[in-house]
Amino acid sequence: MTTATLKVKGMTCGHCVRAVSDALGGLDGVESADVDLDRGRAVVRYDEERVDTARMVEAVSDEGYTAEEEAAT
Repeated sequence: MTTATLKVKGMTCGHCVRAVSDALGGLDGVESADVDLDRGRAVVRYDEERVDTARMVEAVSDEGYTAEEEAAT
């Protein structure tokens, strides 16, 4: 399993968090998605052989939000 952090823009409420969480959690290969409204982030644990961050960004975008992978520090 691998972990990625996505910067998510456009979330303003708990409904937004739920929409992003459900979009990410619904992807085949995603084990967990911890979405934080205050930080504007989603920490995603996933199987890199089944899904990639580009697909995660697309899933978030499909819900009406903007996302990009944060660079590892």
